[in-house]
Amino acid sequence: MTFARVAPRSSDATRAPRPGALIWKSDPSPPHQRARNLRFIHLMGKKMITTLRTTSALALAAAALAAPASAQLLYENQSGGSVRLYGQFNPALISVDDGQQTETQIRDNDLSRSRIGLRLAQPFGDNTFRFRFEAGLGLPNSTETNQLGDNFSGWTRDDLRHIDFSLEGDWGKVSLGQGSMAADGIAESDLSYVGVALYSYLADANAGFFFRDTAGVLSGPAVGDALDTFDGSRRGRIRYDSPEIAGFTFSAAYGENILNTADQSDYYDAAVRYSGEFAGGVQLDAGLAYQVRDNNGVDRSDVVGSASVLLKNGLSFTFAGGTRDNDAAGATDPDYLYFKVAYDVDLFSFGKTGVGVHYYDGSDFNVAGSETKGWGVGIAQRVEAYNTDVYFTYQDYEYDDAANSYQDLSTIVLGARWRF
Repeated sequence: MTFARVAPRSSDATRAPRPGALIWKSDPSPPHQRARNLRFIHLMGKKMITTLRTTSALALAAAALAAPASAQLLYENQSGGSVRLYGQFNPALISVDDGQQTETQIRDNDLSRSRIGLRLAQPFGDNTFRFRFEAGLGLPNSTETNQLGDNFSGWTRDDLRHIDFSLEGDWGKVSLGQGSMAADGIAESDLSYVGVALYSYLADANAGFFFRDTAGVLSGPAVGDALDTFDGSRRGRIRYDSPEIAGFTFSAAYGENILNTADQSDYYDAAVRYSGEFAGGVQLDAGLAYQVRDNNGVDRSDVVGSASVLLKNGLSFTFAGGTRDNDAAGATDPDYLYFKVAYDVDLFSFGKTGVGVHYYDGSDFNVAGSETKGWGVGIAQRVEAYNTDVYFTYQDYEYDDAANSYQDLSTIVLGARWRF
């Protein structure tokens, strides 16, 4: 077998590779040449293993050089106000196998992308005025690559995550500006530590990769189009959060996509959340939301929720699910269920260890009658002194529809997230 620079197959014409892309094809070489090619492949495999080991070492070295977690960038004034600078880096080695071709690259993990920000808090009478600014760094992202090449956007206005003003008191909290809608995070209630790497949305590392059919053609949808959690988003919005009442908090928001002028939709949502602890040290986090996108009178509405239970022994159970009703012509009405079992344990003095296994089952996401299934396992290790999480996950994806049969796609991720 050899790598050759060739034109795309006609069946892939709508997804043309970048110039000079490497395409796998049958090897017509004579036997002695094939032997050399096999040796080359063997050496490349060894190089990949070496890269994996090197990346692990670099991640740990970065943690070792980082400032201790206790050294916060916190500045206080004489009137009781404060400003805190914060940020994170989350590089990962990601390997995606579509059943025929494997792509291995280092990317910024979209699960929790690298960012920087600041939080300001200032007493204002009996209330507290707050301001938050946060922006992604625009690094090459795990969602911007697939079998056909890379499409890195660099830093754009979409990397502006928060420009958020709020006033908070005993009466609740009002927020104004670019920030979280009421339903943001509603599908991600998760008390397990391994949730830093393994949670309800399965496509952060490979959203742009296409499913390959059994004939070897990239005729299927991208992973990111074949599943979703209907989690809320960030918008330019006005939002109200009630004070906590017996563990319950109620929220409502109205917003617009001010970062994308082509999106003229109105967004509004409402959510209820609960957080509490029961006898025996049992903890519960849960949330339920209803959200609507109104696109010139054509509505898309979601009902979505999640819940997570953590026992005192470290065992946890996490659930999520949602359904969508889309009035747009030709649109489907997808739904999904998600379940995870995880375990947190203190194996090492420098930080907790978390392991978990999860399963996702979705229907009608790409076309009516389609089915998407995914499962995965993961492990995460905390390095407390350096505020770092090192993690490893393996996830497998299945997609089927009436048009064709597709090969499974699998993804391995090794990464480290350092926060300051």
